[in-house]
Amino acid sequence: MRKRRKIITVSTAVAAAATLPLLMSPVVSAAVLEDDDESSRMTRLYAPPPDRDSYRQVARLAWRGDFRDSAGLLSMVRTPQAVWYGDETPEQVERLVRRTTRSADWQGRLPVLALYNVPGRDCGSYSSGGADSLAEYEAWIDAVAAGIGDREVLIILEPDSLALLPSDCADASNAAQTAVEQQTVIEEQTTADEQTTADEQTAADGQSAADGQPAADGQPAAQEQPAAEESPTELPPLPDPGASTAPPTGSAAPGTGQEAAQTPGQQLPDALPATSETPAPKPPEVQEPAALEPSASQTPAPEQPGTLPELPPLPTPDPVTPEPGNSLDPDELDTPVVEDPETAARYSEINYAVDVLTALGQTSVYLDAGHAGWHSVSSIVPRLIKAGIDRATGFALNVSHYQTDPDSTWYGRLISSCLAYADEGGDPEKCADQSWSRRHARRWLRAHAPDDPAGMKHYVTDTSRNGQGPWTPRDRHIDAQSWCNPPGRGLGRRPTTHTGDALMDAALWVKTPGESDGRCLRGTDGPLDPVRGTVNPEAGEWFPDQALELVRYADPAVKVFRRTAGR
Repeated sequence: MRKRRKIITVSTAVAAAATLPLLMSPVVSAAVLEDDDESSRMTRLYAPPPDRDSYRQVARLAWRGDFRDSAGLLSMVRTPQAVWYGDETPEQVERLVRRTTRSADWQGRLPVLALYNVPGRDCGSYSSGGADSLAEYEAWIDAVAAGIGDREVLIILEPDSLALLPSDCADASNAAQTAVEQQTVIEEQTTADEQTTADEQTAADGQSAADGQPAADGQPAAQEQPAAEESPTELPPLPDPGASTAPPTGSAAPGTGQEAAQTPGQQLPDALPATSETPAPKPPEVQEPAALEPSASQTPAPEQPGTLPELPPLPTPDPVTPEPGNSLDPDELDTPVVEDPETAARYSEINYAVDVLTALGQTSVYLDAGHAGWHSVSSIVPRLIKAGIDRATGFALNVSHYQTDPDSTWYGRLISSCLAYADEGGDPEKCADQSWSRRHARRWLRAHAPDDPAGMKHYVTDTSRNGQGPWTPRDRHIDAQSWCNPPGRGLGRRPTTHTGDALMDAALWVKTPGESDGRCLRGTDGPLDPVRGTVNPEAGEWFPDQALELVRYADPAVKVFRRTAGR
């Protein structure tokens, strides 16, 4: 009976590879739709048709007998997630948006649309493109609005459009190279100084010997001993794909920040296997750097009333390191916004989109606010204000990034409170920042944040790939591009509108899990990704290796099999 069941499963998988319908084998059909839980009963989110290449990978895994990974991957692609639009003509996008919103409306579900067509997007990097002018962009937004009509829609408006303004592009492209050059100069200077010191000591010792005098301190010159080579850390065994889809022991603990440092003794592999069905590497453990304040996920030390001295005046917030260098060099901190023509046009484009889309009546619009490891609160809040946050529903955090849920929720609370403070005439420069200690930040919130969350701007977060938190590379001499297809990441919290946080409207899968971020050359000439050792797919294309990692290292783990009733 078991042999017959396996034959039926494999036969169905082969048929699926040719026709690409939903796989109906006994194992794969058991994959659980990730929105079938209590959290989605309030507002059920829309799951768009999966990528065809994802079904091909599901079929290959089933054919090879890897039923657990096959079912886990199918469960991932059938989970509600955003539908992305960009680069289409106005006629095309109107037709596609209408098709999506009608389908969601018939199913009684809420669709999430990510609009990604702003001129000059991504500073011309892997996801470059967008409209050619303000007029072209306005026509495109009008077409999107026509496709939506009076149907209910949640919109993530232009990811990275405010956190990465045109005025930031030059600094973003030069920051990593500048850091490498500075480090090289420091190392060369250190080597030269050491050589000079050694030569001076040798000359002094020779002179002492010629005079018949002992070396300094009456001791003979010590022979230089070669430094003991540190034995390479042995990588842990790869996880057994047939055992469990839960993240492996020792994976990055939830709550680490973007700038988390790698634990001593733990190293990332230089390359990942090229095949898509081989086990993924074990994610490294990470820890907070000593130079930063406690992260949003760390529990502050308990206060002891009566024993603490009077708190000093609130400090001026230290800005957080911007993307993409992710360096702790203070010279690379938040760059002042320069009102060049391209940046002024960017604000006009976003404002126009806010006005057109919010006028539809049932459309919720969330503006880009980067993530907790990128901009300080005082840096991103003025950008949100200039972009029309007062007329939008709220802002979106961590889109296509890897910050942990605790860090994102704390950052979101600070931004929302600062927006309310600025709306009452306060200076955003005086707002509490994520780099402050929790004690000082809470003191500021008690003094300035509104008591009623209903009067504050709400936010949504992207949890599609943050199950293992952000990635810290081993090699600091390359442009890490830690946002670009980092290894060993996992799916995060499942999409839901039942967040338990009065300011957080939804946890969403905005970035499509399994789709590549780009070639990820990391400052090299390519074509290989120096970290993975493979040629990554172009941005937006299906990436089998990464898709399998996201399933295997998911936190919480992917539900694969339905529980039998009565058990």
